[in-house]
Amino acid sequence: MLDADFFRRWMTATAASVDREAQRLTDLDSPIGDADHGSNLQRGFVAVVATLEKEAPDTPGGVLTLAGRTLISTVGGASGPLYGTLLRRTGKALGDTGEVSEEQLADALRAGVDAVMALGGAAPGDKTMIDALVPAVDALSESFVAAKAAAEEGAAATTPLQARKGRASYLGERSIGHQDPGATSASLLIGALVEAAGE
Repeated sequence: MLDADFFRRWMTATAASVDREAQRLTDLDSPIGDADHGSNLQRGFVAVVATLEKEAPDTPGGVLTLAGRTLISTVGGASGPLYGTLLRRTGKALGDTGEVSEEQLADALRAGVDAVMALGGAAPGDKTMIDALVPAVDALSESFVAAKAAAEEGAAATTPLQARKGRASYLGERSIGHQDPGATSASLLIGALVEAAGE
């Protein structure tokens, strides 16, 4: 079973991963976005870790809801509301229980991904974070390791796509040939589950 400590470790591992990859995320964002995806998420997850140290919610849902609220208030651009919605909706779906199963996490994360799709209007194949998140959630029932691999494959598979949503969609065909930065950062979030579980 997964407790609040696990979810705090997940957010801390995500923050470390975003910190390591911030320059790469910004480099990916330069040709097709505002060249600030890495720095924006870095700032957001630093704030998440600081907030969780101060407030320390004692349920998995509480940890994710607070993390989501923090991202919405600290991250500019589209990624703050999108990641904030993902974590808040996942947290809400987990409810007030002190421990959740991996299966419950998979179901809650699916609700979070659905909320992001509703908010941004994106579907798989639109060259967004959804392209990493949907296969990851599908693979979560197998294991965290499988989910990480599915997210990374999903992110890599955005390279030949033409963007149909977000800032990159304004570029039309020129968006082809670039890996989507949002899908890449989403794969870091999912990959951090493996670290949090110590797998």
